[in-house]
Amino acid sequence: MAATQRILICDDEPAIRKTLAEILEDEDYQVETVPNGESLIKALHRSDSRVDAILLDVWLPGMDGVETLKQIRELGYQTPVIVISGHATLDAAVQATKHGAFDFLEKPLNLDKVVLTLANALEKKRLEKRFAGLEAQLPTVQMVGSGPAIAALKEDIEMAAPSKGRVLILGESGSGKELAARLIHERSNRAAGPFVEMNCAAIPEELIESEMFGHVKGSFTGAQANRAGKFELADGGTLFLDEIADMSLSTQAKVLRVLQEQRFQPIGSGKTIHVDVRVIAATNKELEAEIAAGRFREDLYFRLNVIPLRMPPLRERAEDLPELCAHFTGEFSRAYGREQPRFTDEAMQCLQSYRWPGNVRELRNIMERLVIMSRSPEIDVARLPEQVRGRRRDGFSFRNYDSLKEAREDFERRYIEFQLKRHEGNITKTAEALKLERSNLHKKIKAYGIENE
Repeated sequence: MAATQRILICDDEPAIRKTLAEILEDEDYQVETVPNGESLIKALHRSDSRVDAILLDVWLPGMDGVETLKQIRELGYQTPVIVISGHATLDAAVQATKHGAFDFLEKPLNLDKVVLTLANALEKKRLEKRFAGLEAQLPTVQMVGSGPAIAALKEDIEMAAPSKGRVLILGESGSGKELAARLIHERSNRAAGPFVEMNCAAIPEELIESEMFGHVKGSFTGAQANRAGKFELADGGTLFLDEIADMSLSTQAKVLRVLQEQRFQPIGSGKTIHVDVRVIAATNKELEAEIAAGRFREDLYFRLNVIPLRMPPLRERAEDLPELCAHFTGEFSRAYGREQPRFTDEAMQCLQSYRWPGNVRELRNIMERLVIMSRSPEIDVARLPEQVRGRRRDGFSFRNYDSLKEAREDFERRYIEFQLKRHEGNITKTAEALKLERSNLHKKIKAYGIENE
């Protein structure tokens, strides 16, 4: 869970500071008090932890409360501020609201109202943070498929999700690594917190540290305001670092330190921010090879690789194609107001025979194209894209294979299917024809996903 929430009280009257501090500490807040606006600004700069909310008096010696609030906003702090005053005027309330005050309370203070207003301000901040992490997230996360490979993965996710362990998701591009990360988050104890995604390969090297850790105004050219980084936005939730192997070694070192200490400093700031973040990382590269080549830190690998999960490529889960096609065509049919198409047996066999180099992402794109462009509710082989039709098993070509191993496995699969059909599915007779033990034949049938009718 996130750390105790920290409140900063600014009032020139010691008795009020003391009373408010005692009340809020009884409510399990961590409290710091300062007597004037200048001290408040200094406290924000030197703070070794974030400030979650501020109680600010309007009438202060030197810089008054409205000017202090104005400076807080100009410095880029979006901390909720509750303004209090013993000399409340309409003008002061308008000015405070103009500069982003959450609420305006009059002295003598009703302490119950102070506690309630503070709780509302913190809840609003939490909801805004949650919304920021959910903007790109689908309302319902589901992993489609019921074949053995995906069933085993779902079981692993259910076991891993409630833990605090970091997860490293390995798999080819387009195989669904982000989906697995979102599913882990939704099944975890952090589901109410934000899910923040960062694609390490999509951000220029000179900006990646700013994206991760944030920056303060003026820390580099173009830094026109304070900005929170992904780690801060993910506080209390999950940070998904996609394509982790594309980070530079210097950035890897800084990520390692954050994982160890759960704290960091934004670029250009002397302030240390403490966070509680669960990191899920993913890559389509072989990290052992990257380590051997000196491109990835071994110590970071061991930090991330607490719970390894492997996303199976679509070519290894051909049995899930009917379910996946139905899911995607249903989704796009509803979106475009079309009748959901159905596939002929020959078309589905063709889809199941294709290698799917782009994995589930490629399948989804093709299903969208078929829904949009089909003139008939029935899709046969002729309506499938050329690259899919060109790789049917019954249309043999050496171009179908990327390696000798793949060609050998394809031949073995097809030969077993031929013998099973020839002996009408009889395992004993098929094993005799293949000169295999029955147990070995069963293993190969399962490994290749062969359906024996």
